[in-house]
Amino acid sequence: MNSPQQIDVPNQAEAGQAQLYAKREPVFNRRIDGKFRRLKWAVMVVTLAIYYVTPWLRWDRGPYAPDQAVLIDLAHRRFYIFGIEIWPHEFYFVAGLLIMAGIGLFLVTSAVGRAWCGYACPQTVWTDLFQHIDRLIDGDRNARFRLYKAPWGPSKVARRLLKWSIYLAISFATGGAWILYFADAPTLFREFFAGDAAPVAYATAGVLTATTFVLGGFMREQVCIYMCPWPRIQTAMLDEKSLIVTYKDWRGEPRGSLKKAEKEPDKFGDCVDCGQCVAVCPTGYDIRKGPDIACITCALCIDACDRVMSDIGRPRGLIDYATLEDSEREKGGEKPSPHWKLIWHPRTIAYFVVWGLIGLALLFALGTRARTDISVSPDRNPPYMLMSDGSVRNSYTLKLRNMQSRPREMEIALEGLPGGIMWSDDVPRSAAARSLSRTVDADAIETVRAYVIAPAGTASQEFSFRLRSLGEDGESDVAEARFDAPGGG
Repeated sequence: MNSPQQIDVPNQAEAGQAQLYAKREPVFNRRIDGKFRRLKWAVMVVTLAIYYVTPWLRWDRGPYAPDQAVLIDLAHRRFYIFGIEIWPHEFYFVAGLLIMAGIGLFLVTSAVGRAWCGYACPQTVWTDLFQHIDRLIDGDRNARFRLYKAPWGPSKVARRLLKWSIYLAISFATGGAWILYFADAPTLFREFFAGDAAPVAYATAGVLTATTFVLGGFMREQVCIYMCPWPRIQTAMLDEKSLIVTYKDWRGEPRGSLKKAEKEPDKFGDCVDCGQCVAVCPTGYDIRKGPDIACITCALCIDACDRVMSDIGRPRGLIDYATLEDSEREKGGEKPSPHWKLIWHPRTIAYFVVWGLIGLALLFALGTRARTDISVSPDRNPPYMLMSDGSVRNSYTLKLRNMQSRPREMEIALEGLPGGIMWSDDVPRSAAARSLSRTVDADAIETVRAYVIAPAGTASQEFSFRLRSLGEDGESDVAEARFDAPGGG
Protein backbone atom coordinates (compact mmCIF):
# COMPACT_ATOMS: atom_id res chain seq x y z
CA MET A 1 0.00 0.00 0.00
CA ASN A 2 1.36 3.41 -0.96
CA SER A 3 2.14 5.80 1.84
CA PRO A 4 0.05 8.97 2.08
CA GLN A 5 1.31 11.92 0.07
CA GLN A 6 2.97 14.55 2.20
CA ILE A 7 1.40 17.98 1.91
CA ASP A 8 3.34 21.10 2.72
CA VAL A 9 1.22 23.47 4.82
CA PRO A 10 2.38 27.09 4.80
CA ASN A 11 3.00 28.69 8.16
CA GLN A 12 0.71 31.38 9.50
CA ALA A 13 2.91 34.22 8.30
CA GLU A 14 2.98 32.85 4.78
CA ALA A 15 -0.77 32.22 4.85
CA GLY A 16 -1.37 35.80 5.91
CA GLN A 17 0.52 37.01 2.85
CA ALA A 18 -1.44 34.84 0.42
CA GLN A 19 -3.12 36.76 -2.37
CA LEU A 20 -6.84 36.00 -2.38
CA TYR A 21 -7.63 38.17 -5.39
CA ALA A 22 -5.65 38.54 -8.59
CA LYS A 23 -5.02 42.01 -9.92
CA ARG A 24 -7.05 42.74 -13.03
CA GLU A 25 -5.13 42.62 -16.26
CA PRO A 26 -6.68 45.05 -18.76
CA VAL A 27 -8.03 43.61 -21.99
CA PHE A 28 -6.52 45.09 -25.15
CA ASN A 29 -8.61 43.52 -27.86
CA ARG A 30 -7.52 43.66 -31.48
CA ARG A 31 -9.59 45.27 -34.21
CA ILE A 32 -11.28 42.77 -36.52
CA ASP A 33 -13.60 42.97 -39.50
CA GLY A 34 -16.21 40.40 -40.42
CA LYS A 35 -19.94 39.79 -40.54
CA PHE A 36 -20.34 39.62 -36.76
CA ARG A 37 -18.22 42.72 -36.22
CA ARG A 38 -20.37 44.55 -38.75
CA LEU A 39 -23.48 43.28 -36.98
CA LYS A 40 -22.12 44.67 -33.70
CA TRP A 41 -21.50 48.00 -35.42
CA ALA A 42 -25.08 48.08 -36.68
CA VAL A 43 -26.57 47.17 -33.29
CA MET A 44 -24.42 49.75 -31.52
CA VAL A 45 -25.37 52.54 -33.92
CA VAL A 46 -29.08 51.69 -33.80
CA THR A 47 -29.31 51.28 -30.03
CA LEU A 48 -27.31 54.43 -29.26
CA ALA A 49 -29.34 56.41 -31.81
CA ILE A 50 -32.58 55.21 -30.23
CA TYR A 51 -31.36 56.09 -26.74
CA TYR A 52 -30.02 59.57 -27.53
CA VAL A 53 -32.57 60.69 -30.16
CA THR A 54 -35.88 59.34 -28.80
CA PRO A 55 -36.48 62.12 -26.20
CA TRP A 56 -36.29 64.71 -28.96
CA LEU A 57 -38.95 63.12 -31.18
CA ARG A 58 -42.28 64.95 -31.31
CA TRP A 59 -45.81 63.53 -31.53
CA ASP A 60 -48.90 65.69 -31.97
CA ARG A 61 -51.53 64.78 -29.37
CA GLY A 62 -53.50 67.98 -29.66
CA PRO A 63 -53.37 71.17 -27.59
CA TYR A 64 -54.11 69.51 -24.23
CA ALA A 65 -51.33 66.90 -24.04
CA PRO A 66 -47.52 67.00 -24.27
CA ASP A 67 -46.02 66.61 -27.74
CA GLN A 68 -42.97 64.53 -26.72
CA ALA A 69 -43.18 61.14 -28.43
CA VAL A 70 -41.86 59.16 -25.45
CA LEU A 71 -42.41 60.72 -22.04
CA ILE A 72 -42.56 59.33 -18.51
CA ASP A 73 -44.52 62.14 -16.88
CA LEU A 74 -44.15 61.41 -13.17
CA ALA A 75 -45.65 64.76 -12.14
CA HIS A 76 -48.97 63.93 -13.81
CA ARG A 77 -48.60 60.15 -13.49
CA ARG A 78 -48.70 59.41 -17.21
CA PHE A 79 -46.61 57.36 -19.61
CA TYR A 80 -46.71 58.44 -23.24
CA ILE A 81 -45.25 56.37 -26.06
CA PHE A 82 -46.18 57.83 -29.43
CA GLY A 83 -49.96 57.39 -29.79
CA ILE A 84 -50.37 55.38 -26.58
CA GLU A 85 -51.04 56.93 -23.18
CA ILE A 86 -50.80 54.80 -20.05
CA TRP A 87 -52.59 55.91 -16.87
CA PRO A 88 -51.71 54.75 -13.33
CA HIS A 89 -54.67 52.36 -13.17
CA GLU A 90 -53.44 50.82 -16.44
CA PHE A 91 -50.07 49.80 -15.06
CA TYR A 92 -50.81 46.25 -16.19
CA PHE A 93 -49.69 47.40 -19.66
CA VAL A 94 -46.26 48.28 -18.27
CA ALA A 95 -46.17 45.04 -16.28
CA GLY A 96 -47.06 43.13 -19.44
CA LEU A 97 -44.24 44.80 -21.38
CA LEU A 98 -41.77 43.94 -18.61
CA ILE A 99 -42.95 40.32 -18.64
CA MET A 100 -42.56 40.26 -22.42
CA ALA A 101 -39.03 41.66 -22.07
CA GLY A 102 -38.15 38.92 -19.58
CA ILE A 103 -39.60 36.15 -21.71
CA GLY A 104 -37.92 37.74 -24.74
CA LEU A 105 -34.56 37.33 -23.01
CA PHE A 106 -35.40 33.68 -22.32
CA LEU A 107 -36.40 33.26 -25.98
CA VAL A 108 -33.18 34.81 -27.29
CA THR A 109 -31.05 32.77 -24.88
CA SER A 110 -32.84 29.57 -25.83
CA ALA A 111 -32.38 30.28 -29.53
CA VAL A 112 -28.90 31.81 -29.85
CA GLY A 113 -27.33 31.74 -26.39
CA ARG A 114 -26.07 34.98 -24.87
CA ALA A 115 -26.75 37.12 -27.93
CA TRP A 116 -28.27 39.82 -25.73
CA CYS A 117 -25.01 40.05 -23.77
CA GLY A 118 -22.91 40.04 -26.91
CA TYR A 119 -24.77 42.70 -28.88
CA ALA A 120 -27.50 44.72 -27.17
CA CYS A 121 -26.77 44.85 -23.43
CA PRO A 122 -26.07 48.49 -22.42
CA GLN A 123 -22.85 47.44 -20.69
CA THR A 124 -21.69 45.73 -23.90
CA VAL A 125 -22.69 48.65 -26.14
CA TRP A 126 -20.93 51.32 -24.08
CA THR A 127 -17.89 49.12 -23.46
CA ASP A 128 -17.62 48.53 -27.21
CA LEU A 129 -17.90 52.27 -27.82
CA PHE A 130 -15.16 53.04 -25.28
CA GLN A 131 -12.90 50.35 -26.74
CA HIS A 132 -13.17 52.09 -30.11
CA ILE A 133 -12.17 55.33 -28.38
CA ASP A 134 -9.12 53.46 -27.02
CA ARG A 135 -8.08 52.47 -30.54
CA LEU A 136 -8.66 55.99 -31.82
CA ILE A 137 -6.45 57.60 -29.17
CA ASP A 138 -3.92 54.91 -28.22
CA GLY A 139 -3.72 52.77 -31.35
CA ASP A 140 -4.42 49.10 -31.87
CA ARG A 141 -3.71 46.24 -29.49
CA ASN A 142 0.09 46.26 -29.40
CA ALA A 143 0.32 50.04 -29.15
CA ARG A 144 -2.16 50.10 -26.27
CA PHE A 145 -0.29 47.37 -24.46
CA ARG A 146 3.02 49.20 -24.83
CA LEU A 147 1.47 52.42 -23.59
CA TYR A 148 0.00 50.58 -20.59
CA LYS A 149 3.44 49.21 -19.65
CA ALA A 150 5.25 52.49 -20.33
CA PRO A 151 6.15 54.76 -17.38
CA TRP A 152 4.09 57.86 -16.80
CA GLY A 153 5.32 60.81 -18.78
CA PRO A 154 3.95 63.87 -20.61
CA SER A 155 2.86 61.85 -23.65
CA LYS A 156 1.08 59.17 -21.62
CA VAL A 157 -0.59 61.74 -19.36
CA ALA A 158 -1.80 63.73 -22.38
CA ARG A 159 -3.24 60.64 -24.04
CA ARG A 160 -4.94 59.50 -20.85
CA LEU A 161 -6.47 62.92 -20.18
CA LEU A 162 -7.74 63.16 -23.76
CA LYS A 163 -9.21 59.67 -23.68
CA TRP A 164 -10.80 60.08 -20.26
CA SER A 165 -12.25 63.43 -21.31
CA ILE A 166 -13.97 61.70 -24.23
CA TYR A 167 -15.18 58.99 -21.82
CA LEU A 168 -16.58 61.70 -19.56
CA ALA A 169 -18.31 63.51 -22.43
CA ILE A 170 -19.99 60.31 -23.60
CA SER A 171 -20.94 59.42 -20.02
CA PHE A 172 -22.42 62.88 -19.43
CA ALA A 173 -24.43 62.63 -22.66
CA THR A 174 -25.69 59.25 -21.43
CA GLY A 175 -26.80 60.57 -18.04
CA GLY A 176 -28.22 63.72 -19.58
CA ALA A 177 -30.23 61.81 -22.18
CA TRP A 178 -31.85 59.66 -19.50
CA ILE A 179 -33.40 62.57 -17.58
CA LEU A 180 -34.90 63.93 -20.83
CA TYR A 181 -37.31 61.00 -20.86
CA PHE A 182 -38.99 62.40 -17.71
CA ALA A 183 -39.76 65.96 -18.84
CA ASP A 184 -40.12 67.98 -22.00
CA ALA A 185 -36.67 67.53 -23.54
CA PRO A 186 -36.06 71.04 -25.02
CA THR A 187 -37.35 72.75 -21.88
CA LEU A 188 -35.35 70.59 -19.46
CA PHE A 189 -32.25 70.92 -21.65
CA ARG A 190 -32.38 74.71 -21.39
CA GLU A 191 -33.17 74.66 -17.68
CA PHE A 192 -30.38 72.18 -16.97
CA PHE A 193 -27.62 74.35 -18.41
CA ALA A 194 -29.19 77.52 -17.03
CA GLY A 195 -29.09 76.07 -13.52
CA ASP A 196 -32.89 76.14 -13.17
CA ALA A 197 -33.64 72.40 -13.33
CA ALA A 198 -34.85 70.45 -10.30
CA PRO A 199 -32.11 69.09 -7.99
CA VAL A 200 -33.18 65.52 -8.78
CA ALA A 201 -32.30 66.13 -12.44
CA TYR A 202 -28.73 67.06 -11.57
CA ALA A 203 -28.43 64.18 -9.09
CA THR A 204 -29.73 61.62 -11.59
CA ALA A 205 -27.51 62.88 -14.41
CA GLY A 206 -24.52 62.87 -12.07
CA VAL A 207 -25.08 59.30 -10.87
CA LEU A 208 -25.56 57.96 -14.39
CA THR A 209 -22.55 59.88 -15.67
CA ALA A 210 -20.37 58.40 -12.92
CA THR A 211 -21.62 54.83 -13.38
CA THR A 212 -21.23 54.95 -17.17
CA PHE A 213 -17.72 56.42 -16.82
CA VAL A 214 -16.60 53.78 -14.32
CA LEU A 215 -18.42 50.69 -15.60
CA GLY A 216 -17.90 51.30 -19.32
CA GLY A 217 -14.54 53.02 -19.15
CA PHE A 218 -12.68 50.97 -16.56
CA MET A 219 -14.48 47.91 -15.16
CA ARG A 220 -15.78 46.65 -18.51
CA GLU A 221 -15.58 42.83 -18.64
CA GLN A 222 -15.53 42.65 -14.85
CA VAL A 223 -19.15 43.78 -14.83
CA CYS A 224 -20.10 40.93 -17.15
CA ILE A 225 -18.06 38.27 -15.37
CA TYR A 226 -18.41 39.20 -11.70
CA MET A 227 -21.20 41.72 -11.13
CA CYS A 228 -24.02 40.79 -13.50
CA PRO A 229 -26.34 37.96 -12.34
CA TRP A 230 -27.72 37.32 -15.82
CA PRO A 231 -24.84 35.06 -17.01
CA ARG A 232 -25.53 32.71 -14.10
CA ILE A 233 -29.22 32.58 -15.00
CA GLN A 234 -28.45 32.04 -18.67
CA THR A 235 -26.07 29.21 -17.87
CA ALA A 236 -28.92 27.30 -16.28
CA MET A 237 -30.99 27.80 -19.44
CA LEU A 238 -28.45 26.37 -21.89
CA ASP A 239 -28.10 22.73 -22.81
CA GLU A 240 -26.74 20.56 -25.62
CA LYS A 241 -29.48 21.88 -27.96
CA SER A 242 -28.56 25.56 -27.49
CA LEU A 243 -26.92 27.38 -30.38
CA ILE A 244 -23.78 28.99 -28.96
CA VAL A 245 -20.30 30.01 -30.09
CA THR A 246 -18.40 26.73 -30.11
CA TYR A 247 -14.80 25.72 -30.69
CA LYS A 248 -14.76 22.38 -32.47
CA ASP A 249 -11.93 20.76 -30.53
CA TRP A 250 -12.29 17.48 -32.37
CA ARG A 251 -11.18 19.32 -35.48
CA GLY A 252 -8.70 21.79 -33.98
CA GLU A 253 -6.77 19.58 -31.54
CA PRO A 254 -3.96 18.89 -31.08
CA ARG A 255 -2.79 22.39 -31.83
CA GLY A 256 0.41 23.15 -33.61
CA SER A 257 2.06 25.98 -35.44
CA LEU A 258 1.56 26.26 -39.18
CA LYS A 259 5.13 25.14 -39.85
CA LYS A 260 4.75 22.04 -37.71
CA ALA A 261 1.41 21.24 -39.27
CA GLU A 262 2.88 21.52 -42.76
CA LYS A 263 5.66 19.10 -41.85
CA GLU A 264 3.40 16.61 -40.07
CA PRO A 265 -0.15 17.23 -41.29
CA ASP A 266 -1.52 14.01 -39.78
CA LYS A 267 -0.25 14.87 -36.32
CA PHE A 268 -1.93 18.24 -35.77
CA GLY A 269 -5.43 19.67 -36.05
CA ASP A 270 -6.58 22.79 -37.85
CA CYS A 271 -5.89 25.16 -34.95
CA VAL A 272 -2.49 26.77 -35.50
CA ASP A 273 -2.52 28.33 -32.02
CA CYS A 274 -2.28 31.86 -33.42
CA GLY A 275 -4.27 33.31 -30.50
CA GLN A 276 -6.34 35.61 -32.73
CA CYS A 277 -9.58 34.36 -31.16
CA VAL A 278 -8.33 35.57 -27.77
CA ALA A 279 -6.84 38.78 -29.14
CA VAL A 280 -10.17 40.05 -30.52
CA CYS A 281 -12.31 38.98 -27.54
CA PRO A 282 -13.67 42.00 -25.59
CA THR A 283 -13.44 40.02 -22.34
CA GLY A 284 -10.08 38.38 -23.13
CA TYR A 285 -11.50 34.85 -22.92
CA ASP A 286 -10.08 31.86 -24.77
CA ILE A 287 -13.07 30.17 -26.41
CA ARG A 288 -10.98 27.03 -26.90
CA LYS A 289 -11.44 26.30 -23.20
CA GLY A 290 -15.14 25.70 -23.81
CA PRO A 291 -18.34 27.52 -22.75
CA ASP A 292 -17.88 29.93 -19.85
CA ILE A 293 -19.64 32.95 -18.36
CA ALA A 294 -16.72 35.07 -19.60
CA CYS A 295 -17.90 34.41 -23.18
CA ILE A 296 -20.61 36.94 -24.04
CA THR A 297 -21.27 35.29 -27.44
CA CYS A 298 -20.31 38.34 -29.49
CA ALA A 299 -18.81 35.94 -32.09
CA LEU A 300 -15.83 38.16 -32.90
CA CYS A 301 -13.66 35.08 -32.43
CA ILE A 302 -15.54 33.50 -35.34
CA ASP A 303 -14.58 36.44 -37.58
CA ALA A 304 -10.93 36.18 -36.49
CA CYS A 305 -10.71 32.40 -36.86
CA ASP A 306 -12.47 32.36 -40.23
CA ARG A 307 -9.98 34.93 -41.53
CA VAL A 308 -7.03 32.82 -40.37
CA MET A 309 -8.52 29.64 -41.85
CA SER A 310 -9.04 31.41 -45.17
CA ASP A 311 -5.47 32.74 -45.15
CA ILE A 312 -3.93 29.30 -44.58
CA GLY A 313 -6.30 27.51 -46.95
CA ARG A 314 -8.28 25.48 -44.40
CA PRO A 315 -12.06 25.17 -44.06
CA ARG A 316 -13.78 27.96 -42.17
CA GLY A 317 -15.97 27.20 -39.18
CA LEU A 318 -13.38 25.91 -36.71
CA ILE A 319 -15.11 28.33 -34.32
CA ASP A 320 -18.75 28.70 -35.21
CA TYR A 321 -22.28 28.97 -33.94
CA ALA A 322 -23.27 25.36 -33.23
CA THR A 323 -25.05 23.19 -30.69
CA LEU A 324 -23.15 20.52 -28.79
CA GLU A 325 -25.43 17.89 -30.33
CA ASP A 326 -24.74 19.10 -33.85
CA SER A 327 -21.01 19.28 -33.14
CA GLU A 328 -21.04 15.63 -32.14
CA ARG A 329 -22.89 14.70 -35.32
CA GLU A 330 -20.43 16.71 -37.40
CA LYS A 331 -17.58 14.97 -35.59
CA GLY A 332 -19.05 11.65 -36.71
CA GLY A 333 -18.94 12.75 -40.32
CA GLU A 334 -22.52 13.99 -40.72
CA LYS A 335 -23.30 17.27 -42.44
CA PRO A 336 -24.05 20.10 -39.96
CA SER A 337 -27.66 21.28 -39.75
CA PRO A 338 -28.65 24.77 -40.95
CA HIS A 339 -28.74 27.28 -38.11
CA TRP A 340 -32.41 28.07 -38.63
CA LYS A 341 -33.28 24.44 -37.92
CA LEU A 342 -31.22 24.42 -34.73
CA ILE A 343 -33.07 27.47 -33.41
CA TRP A 344 -36.55 25.95 -33.57
CA HIS A 345 -36.61 23.35 -30.86
CA PRO A 346 -39.56 22.79 -28.44
CA ARG A 347 -38.32 25.11 -25.70
CA THR A 348 -37.76 27.99 -28.09
CA ILE A 349 -41.18 27.47 -29.65
CA ALA A 350 -42.79 27.42 -26.18
CA TYR A 351 -41.14 30.71 -25.23
CA PHE A 352 -42.17 32.25 -28.55
CA VAL A 353 -45.80 31.15 -28.14
CA VAL A 354 -46.04 32.54 -24.60
CA TRP A 355 -44.32 35.77 -25.65
CA GLY A 356 -46.64 36.15 -28.63
CA LEU A 357 -49.81 35.43 -26.63
CA ILE A 358 -48.92 38.07 -24.05
CA GLY A 359 -48.25 40.57 -26.84
CA LEU A 360 -51.57 39.80 -28.54
CA ALA A 361 -53.41 40.10 -25.21
CA LEU A 362 -51.87 43.52 -24.61
CA LEU A 363 -52.76 44.67 -28.11
CA PHE A 364 -56.34 43.46 -27.65
CA ALA A 365 -56.64 45.23 -24.29
CA LEU A 366 -55.15 48.37 -25.79
CA GLY A 367 -57.51 48.33 -28.74
CA THR A 368 -60.66 47.68 -26.69
CA ARG A 369 -60.01 49.89 -23.65
CA ALA A 370 -62.45 52.71 -22.99
CA ARG A 371 -61.22 56.27 -22.61
CA THR A 372 -63.86 56.98 -19.98
CA ASP A 373 -63.71 55.79 -16.39
CA ILE A 374 -65.60 56.37 -13.15
CA SER A 375 -64.81 55.30 -9.61
CA VAL A 376 -67.00 55.66 -6.51
CA SER A 377 -66.07 56.07 -2.87
CA PRO A 378 -69.04 56.18 -0.41
CA ASP A 379 -68.97 58.13 2.84
CA ARG A 380 -68.61 55.81 5.83
CA ASN A 381 -69.24 58.24 8.66
CA PRO A 382 -72.18 58.39 8.75
CA PRO A 383 -73.21 55.71 6.23
CA TYR A 384 -76.57 57.44 5.67
CA MET A 385 -78.68 60.37 6.87
CA LEU A 386 -82.37 60.10 7.71
CA MET A 387 -84.16 63.22 6.49
CA SER A 388 -87.15 64.93 8.22
CA ASP A 389 -89.59 63.58 5.62
CA GLY A 390 -88.38 59.99 6.13
CA SER A 391 -86.26 59.88 2.97
CA VAL A 392 -82.69 58.58 3.18
CA ARG A 393 -79.56 60.29 1.86
CA ASN A 394 -76.18 58.78 1.06
CA SER A 395 -73.05 60.73 0.04
CA TYR A 396 -70.42 59.63 -2.50
CA THR A 397 -67.21 60.94 -3.95
CA LEU A 398 -67.10 60.29 -7.69
CA LYS A 399 -63.96 60.50 -9.79
CA LEU A 400 -64.61 61.06 -13.49
CA ARG A 401 -61.67 60.24 -15.74
CA ASN A 402 -61.43 61.64 -19.27
CA MET A 403 -58.58 59.80 -20.98
CA GLN A 404 -58.81 61.66 -24.28
CA SER A 405 -56.77 64.67 -25.32
CA ARG A 406 -59.82 66.94 -25.57
CA PRO A 407 -62.48 68.15 -23.10
CA ARG A 408 -65.65 66.09 -23.11
CA GLU A 409 -69.20 66.62 -21.93
CA MET A 410 -70.20 63.70 -19.71
CA GLU A 411 -73.37 62.55 -18.01
CA ILE A 412 -73.56 60.78 -14.66
CA ALA A 413 -76.75 58.74 -14.28
CA LEU A 414 -78.24 56.46 -11.63
CA GLU A 415 -79.06 52.89 -12.59
CA GLY A 416 -81.22 50.98 -10.17
CA LEU A 417 -82.40 52.46 -6.85
CA PRO A 418 -86.08 53.17 -7.74
CA GLY A 419 -87.14 56.72 -6.93
CA GLY A 420 -83.59 57.82 -6.28
CA ILE A 421 -82.32 61.21 -7.39
CA MET A 422 -79.05 63.06 -6.90
CA TRP A 423 -77.44 66.47 -6.80
CA SER A 424 -73.94 67.82 -6.18
CA ASP A 425 -72.18 70.70 -4.46
CA ASP A 426 -72.71 72.98 -7.46
CA VAL A 427 -76.22 71.72 -8.24
CA PRO A 428 -78.93 72.63 -5.67
CA ARG A 429 -81.18 69.98 -4.20
CA SER A 430 -84.12 71.65 -5.88
CA ALA A 431 -82.60 70.66 -9.23
CA ALA A 432 -81.95 67.04 -8.20
CA ALA A 433 -82.56 64.47 -10.94
CA ARG A 434 -81.59 61.01 -12.06
CA SER A 435 -78.56 62.41 -13.89
CA LEU A 436 -75.99 65.18 -13.78
CA SER A 437 -73.84 66.70 -16.53
CA ARG A 438 -70.20 67.66 -16.29
CA THR A 439 -67.49 68.92 -18.64
CA VAL A 440 -64.30 67.05 -17.87
CA ASP A 441 -61.03 68.62 -18.99
CA ALA A 442 -58.76 66.88 -21.47
CA ASP A 443 -56.62 64.13 -20.07
CA ALA A 444 -57.83 64.86 -16.53
CA ILE A 445 -59.71 63.54 -13.53
CA GLU A 446 -62.58 65.54 -12.04
CA THR A 447 -63.86 64.89 -8.53
CA VAL A 448 -67.59 65.30 -7.93
CA ARG A 449 -69.29 65.26 -4.53
CA ALA A 450 -72.64 63.57 -5.16
CA TYR A 451 -75.64 63.24 -2.82
CA VAL A 452 -78.18 60.51 -3.53
CA ILE A 453 -81.60 60.51 -1.86
CA ALA A 454 -84.23 57.79 -1.97
CA PRO A 455 -87.88 57.77 -0.78
CA ALA A 456 -88.90 56.71 2.71
CA GLY A 457 -89.00 52.96 3.16
CA THR A 458 -86.17 52.28 0.71
CA ALA A 459 -84.09 49.32 1.86
CA SER A 460 -80.34 48.97 1.56
CA GLN A 461 -79.48 47.77 -1.92
CA GLU A 462 -76.94 47.73 -4.72
CA PHE A 463 -77.12 50.22 -7.57
CA SER A 464 -74.78 51.78 -10.14
CA PHE A 465 -73.42 55.07 -11.39
CA ARG A 466 -73.04 55.19 -15.17
CA LEU A 467 -70.71 57.72 -16.76
CA ARG A 468 -71.40 58.35 -20.43
CA SER A 469 -69.69 60.63 -22.92
CA LEU A 470 -72.18 62.84 -24.73
CA GLY A 471 -69.96 63.19 -27.79
CA GLU A 472 -69.84 61.14 -30.95
CA ASP A 473 -67.95 58.25 -29.36
CA GLY A 474 -70.66 57.60 -26.75
CA GLU A 475 -68.26 55.75 -24.46
CA SER A 476 -69.50 54.76 -21.03
CA ASP A 477 -68.36 53.13 -17.84
CA VAL A 478 -70.23 51.76 -14.83
CA ALA A 479 -69.24 51.76 -11.17
CA GLU A 480 -71.14 49.62 -8.67
CA ALA A 481 -72.18 51.21 -5.37
CA ARG A 482 -74.29 50.42 -2.31
CA PHE A 483 -77.09 52.51 -0.88
CA ASP A 484 -77.36 52.17 2.91
CA ALA A 485 -80.66 52.70 4.72
CA PRO A 486 -82.07 52.01 8.20
CA GLY A 487 -82.72 48.35 8.87
CA GLY A 488 -80.06 47.07 6.45
CA GLY A 489 -81.33 44.69 3.80
